[in-house]
Amino acid sequence: MHKFGAPETVIRAYQYWSVLLRPAQVTLGALVLVAHEPAKAFSELSVASFTELHEITRHIELTLSRAFQYDRINYLMLMMVDPDVHFHVLPRYAHSKSFAGVEFVDAGWPAVPNLSQINKTDTNINQQIMKHLRTCWP
Repeated sequence: MHKFGAPETVIRAYQYWSVLLRPAQVTLGALVLVAHEPAKAFSELSVASFTELHEITRHIELTLSRAFQYDRINYLMLMMVDPDVHFHVLPRYAHSKSFAGVEFVDAGWPAVPNLSQINKTDTNINQQIMKHLRTCWP
């Protein structure tokens, strides 16, 4: 979780998972969903973790819809650099979005996300995104 800026970037902590703002905003509201269990494979997670995951994905989708009205959503489980179980959650947008005076572009739309194209933000903008997401959380 520290690789993704925790604890400063934690938006919501659950018993088995934490939702963090992805510091590199590939799309507006990009998140990281990190498992707390010390698993190196998705199948190693407990049944309780999988049960909670159902509730969290509902919360994430509801929150991102309320906050930014995304068009699609992608959950990427890459685990190449960081082998701990985590997802990159990328809301996808057919058109650019503006937030806090910044124009956010989904460079990969309508294909796979383009992880090399990052929307330029700073700590202040990321804090504003996190604050907005927290106010939209169920």
